Amino acid sequence: MNFTLNASGWIENIGHCPSPNYGQRPEGMAVDLLVIHNISLPPGEFGGKYIEDFFQNKLDSTKDPYFKTIKDLKVSAHFLIKRDGDIVQFVSVNDRAWHAGVSSFEGRDNCGDFSIGIELEGTDTIDFNEAQYQSLVKLTQTIMNSFPDITLNKITGHSDIAPGRKTDPGPHFNWNAYRERLKHAL
Repeated sequence: MNFTLNASGWIENIGHCPSPNYGQRPEGMAVDLLVIHNISLPPGEFGGKYIEDFFQNKLDSTKDPYFKTIKDLKVSAHFLIKRDGDIVQFVSVNDRAWHAGVSSFEGRDNCGDFSIGIELEGTDTIDFNEAQYQSLVKLTQTIMNSFPDITLNKITGHSDIAPGRKTDPGPHFNWNAYRERLKHAL
């Protein structure tokens, strides 16, 4: 299935789970960066709706001790790719998701202002799977077709824009395979 990005910044034919955690991009700010992340809630566990609940400020902090440590955070990403390859969109790509935090890329701070964030359900210690890579390549291709300023050298990890603070997508993300597949898809 090919993805279609509509004028409102939502991809059709995928799951939508709108997050209240977003804002407008600065006026005139071009989107020219794609940031890859990983997330699992609770850490190291997959499945369920905890990530969706977290990005919608609905996470029940009684369900896991870790949730008490993040219950007051207000974060989001534009997309989540689950372990089975399903994609969920939380924020329009026309808006600023709250995924980058304190960050810098090529001398520019506040990367959330000019980037799109994709979360992969995973951890720094477990390989991502084939379904996730397939969905990531298709999603990236769709984003790059809509945002021509996002080039291969403008796709990076959260660890690269927030070194010392963030480690994701981690050493188990295969950058070489992802970039090679993407080159063939474009």
